[in-house]
Amino acid sequence: MDFKVLTFNIHHGIGVDKRLDLTRIAQLIKSLDADIIGLNEVDRFFSKRSDFEDQARFLAKELNYEHIFGPAVTMEAMDREEARQFGNALLTRFPIIDTKNHPFDFLPKVTEDRALLEVKVDTGNRELKVFVTHLSLALFQHKKQSSFILQKVGAAEGPALVMGDWNMTPFSRTWKAVTEQLTDVWADVHSRISGGHTFPSRRPFRRLDYIFINQYLEAVSCGVETSKREVSDHLPFMGTVRYADRGE
Repeated sequence: MDFKVLTFNIHHGIGVDKRLDLTRIAQLIKSLDADIIGLNEVDRFFSKRSDFEDQARFLAKELNYEHIFGPAVTMEAMDREEARQFGNALLTRFPIIDTKNHPFDFLPKVTEDRALLEVKVDTGNRELKVFVTHLSLALFQHKKQSSFILQKVGAAEGPALVMGDWNMTPFSRTWKAVTEQLTDVWADVHSRISGGHTFPSRRPFRRLDYIFINQYLEAVSCGVETSKREVSDHLPFMGTVRYADRGE
């Protein structure tokens, strides 16, 4: 069974043309026809910058997908009932079985809070653990967050993948630590580490967005979608994966 996995930092719906437009993001995602979608920089009633929209719910409704939102930042609302939140989200065609959100609250709050969203889905013949994350730019926090993620993915009993904006480049110390345990889908499919640039979207020269899989999955194909560069400051990265023959 092959299924398509998409990771996309949507920059809270604001494109490089400064327009807030969730509809065009929904149209782009729809055109890619992914089965599992991990989103970063998603607002939920956050502020005027995103019209206080519950963005994950909006996109899920537009696409007719199930969804889960995992806050990294939660703030009190000044004049509204709902808390202001910012974080990650997962959209999927598959039934969602279970979900947990792991704020990285074990670190000093030096920079913006981050989190790891953990979701178990039923792909029809097997259960799959999916992790969505967006890591800090601060080196110390980035290292600690990566270690935490590897522990969680390593504890998964069966097929698992993790995706998101890792704010790292290939050959970095963190990338090397991650790929000692997990397979980098881009590097595996293309038999090279270079390429796959997703940032900045207009003229990308950095690979910041990744899909990693454990030993129970194998990569079939992958690529960066470049058709709609204006909708976010990142480009979407999509891979097709399947369950490995070696099994559990």
